[in-house]
Amino acid sequence: MSLKTIQKPMLSLSQIINMSVGFFGIQFGWDLQRANMGRIYENLGANPDQVPLLFLAAPLTGLIVQPIIGYLSDRTWHPTWGRRRPYFFIGALISSIALIFMPHSSTLWMAASLLWILDVFGNVAMEPFRAFVSDKLPDHQVNRGFIMQSMMIGLGGSIASALPWIFNNIFKVSNLAAFGDIPQNVKYSFYLGAFFFFAAVLYTVITTKEYPPTEEELATNKAGKGFIHGAREIKDAFRQMPKQMRVISLVQFFTWPGLFLMWFYYTTAVAVNVFGGKDASDPVYAAGADFGSLTLAYYSVVTFLFALVLPKIADALGRKTTHSLCLLCGALGLISVAWVHDKYMLYLCMTGVGVAWSSILSMPYAMLSGHLPKAKVGIYMGIFNFFIVMPEIIASLGFGWLMRNVLHNDRLLAVQLGGGLMVLAGIICYLWIKDNKKEELILASELGIEEHRTV
Repeated sequence: MSLKTIQKPMLSLSQIINMSVGFFGIQFGWDLQRANMGRIYENLGANPDQVPLLFLAAPLTGLIVQPIIGYLSDRTWHPTWGRRRPYFFIGALISSIALIFMPHSSTLWMAASLLWILDVFGNVAMEPFRAFVSDKLPDHQVNRGFIMQSMMIGLGGSIASALPWIFNNIFKVSNLAAFGDIPQNVKYSFYLGAFFFFAAVLYTVITTKEYPPTEEELATNKAGKGFIHGAREIKDAFRQMPKQMRVISLVQFFTWPGLFLMWFYYTTAVAVNVFGGKDASDPVYAAGADFGSLTLAYYSVVTFLFALVLPKIADALGRKTTHSLCLLCGALGLISVAWVHDKYMLYLCMTGVGVAWSSILSMPYAMLSGHLPKAKVGIYMGIFNFFIVMPEIIASLGFGWLMRNVLHNDRLLAVQLGGGLMVLAGIICYLWIKDNKKEELILASELGIEEHRTV
């Protein structure tokens, strides 16, 4: 059987859930570090303008790792492990080990090195998951596959981001730490995160099988092995990138800096600007950072719930209009953080971010679906992630100077600037991406028929 010629069977809801559970664990790891790394770095002595540079090693490596893993997973086949699942397993195992060691970092560079390992192998686990949807699902179920991943991401992210608050407020684990140390509630959160990361990915590896390649595909893979051939194929794929992918990539390029700046500075901005705290030894700062993490957990809950209605909205408005509106909701959420005087208003801000995040995790991939050659989906998904990684590299290299000399280390202004970039992404999406209305009407009809069958 071939992924090119096989009539892929329609999968049941339970099968789609099984193949998506791994993303719950992967996102658990991502959101733990996103919600807490800025806090960990500042606890270890970093100034706000140093934080972006400490995130640099991970995206630089991801720029190389993602297309290589995509290329390798396209060309991998093992009778037991399959095509993508070996990468899920190896990435999850090493990332989980890094999560265990992260809160024991004694220096900035130890924490940055562990973040690098976590991001590299997190990408090894995550990168083939996007191609996994295209591998396993018939075209009319692709939308559902990406939406299910969004739901798992929202669920994993909400629990992970809330863990420091839960440990402190429910289990009474201390959220204070001396200078140069990490609070106990953060340490326990990372331990639990390591368990969920590995267990969830292992569940998908065990419960989901993959379609074998044809003899022709196996022969092609054997003939095309080698580093030089792989580098040439990645370069050719980049040059021959479909037009739709080029435009969607530009939208991604301006979307993700807004997210990065939020992850860099949001929790510490809440601790300092909203709560009025000073540093990690200040109980007011610690309470603010924990509350900021809790509101990040809330936006992940919104992501999970909004993913339930997002397909209907996309069917009614079209994918590009839906994504544009969602991005504008996220931008408003980030910009409006500066208007908050009551801490509970942060939940309203994060509602907009949750709506945007739900769309960011699914709509760009849905708009891309059908525009990529089936035999190179892994490579192209890796290339597509260039436009997520490159903004992080630019932010890591250049934003420290901007933070120090223009924004005067005001974390809140950095978060607002991210919202402004998200506005630009929404405008580009609406003006430049072309929807195939006929294709979407057919998709909506097929999804409606499938829904009745499921019921």
